[in-house]
Amino acid sequence: MDGNLNALTTIFTEFYYWVTVVFMFLIHVGFCLYEVSASRHKNHMHTLMKNVMIIPLVTITFFLFGWWIYWTFPNFPLFGTLDLDAGQNNLPWSETMGTNLSDHITGVFWAAFLLFSWTAASIVSGSVIERIRSSAFWIHAILIGSVFWVIDAAWGWHYAGWMVRELGYHDAYASGVIHAIAGGYALGVLTVLGPRIGKFDSNGVARIIPPHNPWLLAVGIFMIYTGFWGFYAACNVPIISPALIDGQITGATWTATNIYLTPTTLSAITFNFLMSLSGGLMAAYIVSKGDAFWTFSGGLAGIITASAGNDLYHPIQALLIGAAGVICAYKLHYYVERKFKIDDAVGAVAVHGYAGVVGLIISGFVLWGVPSSPFDGYAAINPIGQLLGALIMFGLLGFLPAYLVTRVQSSLGILRIPETIELKGLDFVDNLSRELAEEHLVAIEKERSVQDQTRS
Repeated sequence: MDGNLNALTTIFTEFYYWVTVVFMFLIHVGFCLYEVSASRHKNHMHTLMKNVMIIPLVTITFFLFGWWIYWTFPNFPLFGTLDLDAGQNNLPWSETMGTNLSDHITGVFWAAFLLFSWTAASIVSGSVIERIRSSAFWIHAILIGSVFWVIDAAWGWHYAGWMVRELGYHDAYASGVIHAIAGGYALGVLTVLGPRIGKFDSNGVARIIPPHNPWLLAVGIFMIYTGFWGFYAACNVPIISPALIDGQITGATWTATNIYLTPTTLSAITFNFLMSLSGGLMAAYIVSKGDAFWTFSGGLAGIITASAGNDLYHPIQALLIGAAGVICAYKLHYYVERKFKIDDAVGAVAVHGYAGVVGLIISGFVLWGVPSSPFDGYAAINPIGQLLGALIMFGLLGFLPAYLVTRVQSSLGILRIPETIELKGLDFVDNLSRELAEEHLVAIEKERSVQDQTRS
């Protein structure tokens, strides 16, 4: 670090990302509380362990190849080959990917993206509780957390990504890059996995399976709100010199930028974060007629809907867009549930997937013609680019691979917990093999039968 200004900038940036990572850890804590609260007592430990194991599995795989994908795939395969030069500096054995005194930024920046990966996997986790095998889910956690969301980040959340350059795709705080893809991925899994036993009656009408602990659920969702605020900060580059981006930023002052290196401020996104949260809460309360579960979730859906353009919206726009997204997500959730018998245990497909898609589409119209990037030659934000981006995120990189992998798992008999275990509770099988568990259940039933005969 040469010069006092560069030294201070480096240390500030390092500490900035480190703090945002700590805040974002609350997202995962919140998801754990939220999912355990939404599950029934007989499935608590299974639900918790399924989510906890996201941490080591995704962390290790993101270190080994996920980070490399982000830097190597911005133009591959439609507009160029793999950028192996950029990828070379982000392989697990490269100098920057370890302890050294010459690079203060890579570790904390990598960690910020890693927490995004945990979030993507946790979104899928909540939707499939109480019926999926842990081993089957962990495969999906690695795929969404270290492969597919990272590919869409390289395409649409990298300052040189082809979707930004060619389509004018804009998604400053990840309506599509994390939420739409994770929601689409969850829907792909659920389509094959099927509903929980007893979710639908003999006439196909959905039964309500309420959360066992609404108070803990509320604590969990408020932790997610808090972590999401840190997520917003982590999506910004805190301070950068105009010279570092070829002088495309006019003026002599240093500035904060969004992920595309377009100038913004923490003040601006604080207005819009809180306004979109408020719009989501109010709309969810009204449309759900005061249902607590949907009201809490609606706040999150409001933020997600507005996130694509929250670096550019006026606060009133953020409020209204957040509210509109919640209404769409709520209506779509129950339509899909009735029509296709999809059992999304926590509404993750709606809150993240549908809200993210709606947010991308709305932003294409509201921000039509605004530059997507400070670099010359990039397409401006437009409705077609945002719509195509939503389809790529939700469908191509989300739903499709999840559906195909889940079909393979189902055909191999490694997807779903056996019916007897699901009825007894998934916690019962965690300490026993499948065969031993089933034998134990048979023995219990025989013992009960003998006892009934003795009493009679």
